[in-house]
Amino acid sequence: QVQLVESGGELVQAGGSLRLSCAASGRTVRSYTMGWFRQAPGKEREFVAAISWTGNTYYADSVKGRFTISRDIAEITVALQMNGLKPEDTAVYYCAARPITMSGNPKSFKNYNDWGQGTQVTVSS
Repeated sequence: QVQLVESGGELVQAGGSLRLSCAASGRTVRSYTMGWFRQAPGKEREFVAAISWTGNTYYADSVKGRFTISRDIAEITVALQMNGLKPEDTAVYYCAARPITMSGNPKSFKNYNDWGQGTQVTVSS
């Protein structure tokens, strides 16, 4: 099990940018697939982006071309760079992790077993 802590969420105007960060508890995320999900009030948790332990990246259609997921060189944190933010991006953003021993669609929240507490992103119009 790995403990995850997200940071970087805040209030921003439409068209602005934010960078979310997810730190694993004192260990490298090299051997994990890492994902970002979000949940808006009254809506289900939805996939945003993921990066596999091999470095492959996946994006929801709604954020493709605007958001970028990456791991830092030390592979201790995973970042989500969000550009061109829209009011509909407003949500609590969660970081998730699964070890290489787990498989399944990286876009499904059911295929992750470790989650952070979430960070609020609010985009004003």
